Amino acid sequence: MSDAIYKTVDVIGSSSNSLEDAIQGAVAKAAETVHNLDWFEVNEIRGHITDGKVAHYQVGLKIGFRLD
Repeated sequence: MSDAIYKTVDVIGSSSNSLEDAIQGAVAKAAETVHNLDWFEVNEIRGHITDGKVAHYQVGLKIGFRLD
């Protein structure tokens, strides 16, 4: 394995369905403009409550990518 240099970008994904959908959406959107994505780290999880039920999920991610 060769040495690599990484940079990170912070993004927030959101979904009314699940935490997983929030993560998948954030990674997919980042992949549209950032190349060489390699890993992600969940930094925070939060959500919105309506009428005593979870109505929306938000997930803060740090996404790492290799520099060319």
